[in-house]
Amino acid sequence: MYYTISQVAQKTDLSIHTIRYYDKEGLLPFVDRQNGTRVFSEQDIDWLDLLCCLKNTGMPIKDIRTLIQHCMDNDAVLQKGVDILVEHRKKVVDQLGEVQRSLDTLDYKIQHLPRMFRERFSSEAAAPRS
Repeated sequence: MYYTISQVAQKTDLSIHTIRYYDKEGLLPFVDRQNGTRVFSEQDIDWLDLLCCLKNTGMPIKDIRTLIQHCMDNDAVLQKGVDILVEHRKKVVDQLGEVQRSLDTLDYKIQHLPRMFRERFSSEAAAPRS
């Protein structure tokens, strides 16, 4: 089955403008054109999902372009593409750890901040003024 850019935008929650930008940046080299119109396959939509995943986890566009080049070349170079994904995954795992620590801090503050303020203001009110 094939999709128009409008249908792909609906399926991926991306704007048509964003999809065209990705194409202009060379991030959609696999997408076919018929009479100058982009025609997307299921595989292209899967690629867009990966592209969004990589962008959302902080991979720069230049690194995504490098990955694409490796994926388009022979099997030996394809392994370099896999290596790029493995390295990026390690970075994402590190990011998850940082985000989890931040979430733990937020949870702690949400739980304890009201008590801390009550204690602070009640001790200030009880302290003698000079």
